[in-house]
Amino acid sequence: MTQASDTHSKTVGYILWLFGFTGAHRFYYGKPVTGTIWFFTLGLLGIGWLIDLFLIPAMDRQADLRFQSGRVNYSVAWILLTFLGFFGVHRMYIGKWVTGLLYLCTLGLAGIGYLYDYWTLNDQITVVNASK
Repeated sequence: MTQASDTHSKTVGYILWLFGFTGAHRFYYGKPVTGTIWFFTLGLLGIGWLIDLFLIPAMDRQADLRFQSGRVNYSVAWILLTFLGFFGVHRMYIGKWVTGLLYLCTLGLAGIGYLYDYWTLNDQITVVNASK
């Protein structure tokens, strides 16, 4: 039986949970649909956000099983996306320099690319990590 690698951090998950009414922690753990719902409903009016306090360990285990570890660290990429995403720093970190510079010049393609990356960053990192 293979052991799952620790691709995501509970600590980062809980830090993002503090902003959980935006769905940030759900996006981080690879749940873009519910992340979007949390974003538009303020964490299901705070109720879902509070429940997630107890669900983060399970979301972390699921993400560790689902996503592939490698040279790109998921937590670093997500922190860069969350705080510097409009400048493309997260894209440069994962090796996508051209689109990173494009984001830098266009403020994340006027925010649309930033939102796209919230939906797809985990999968982008998995592809990069799989192509060792």
